[in-house]
Formats: sequence, C-alpha cells, structure tokens
Amino acid sequence: MRSAPSWPPRQLRRTLSEARQALEQRWLELTRTLLPGIARERGWPVNLDHCFQRILLDHACGSCWYEAIAGRPAYRKASDEQLAAAVDAGEQVLSGTLDLKRLNRESLRHRGKRGR
Repeated sequence: MRSAPSWPPRQLRRTLSEARQALEQRWLELTRTLLPGIARERGWPVNLDHCFQRILLDHACGSCWYEAIAGRPAYRKASDEQLAAAVDAGEQVLSGTLDLKRLNRESLRHRGKRGR
C-alpha cells in the first residue's frame, strides 16, 4: 500500500523554509545591528538587542511575547505571522514611521512597569 504524499510537497517546504530563514535573518539584522546602531542618535531609551526584540515582539503579539510564544529563543518559536509582524514593526521603526518610544512604553505597561 502506497502512503499518501506528504503536504506540503518537498519543494514547497524548501521554499517556505527559505522564506522563514530570510525572515529570521532580517530580524537578527534589525535587532542586533541596525536599530542598536542608530539608537543614540535618535535618543531612544534602549540600545541593546534584547530590548528591541522585547519591544517589537510585544507589539506584534499585543501582549508580553512570552504569553503568546511558547519557548525560546522567541523569534524561532514565533509563528510566521508573529515574526513577520515584528519585522514589519522593526522596519517601520527604522524608517521613522513608527515611534519606538511609544512602543517601549506600551511594552513596559504589558509587564506592569511604568513606561519612561
């Protein structure tokens, strides 16, 4: 008896895997290099990679990321949709169309802390 072909097909799985890899690479570039690199000149209250990751993932999840994403590292455990939303927010912060200070205050409020 022949087994049914697995879904998605191998080629599509490879393409999806490549897309996810690209998304993760952009995430790391944004949060480890690009955003920390401009933090001081923009007067942001954070400059460490894990702070940018917290802020962007919280924004994408609408709550503390660890309430929506099971496991660590969060970017690897996040759904494609969650990570894409976090990357998109990072791109907007980088371009100046989304206010990082506001997102940080929002993130801190999710955690029961006062936003600066």
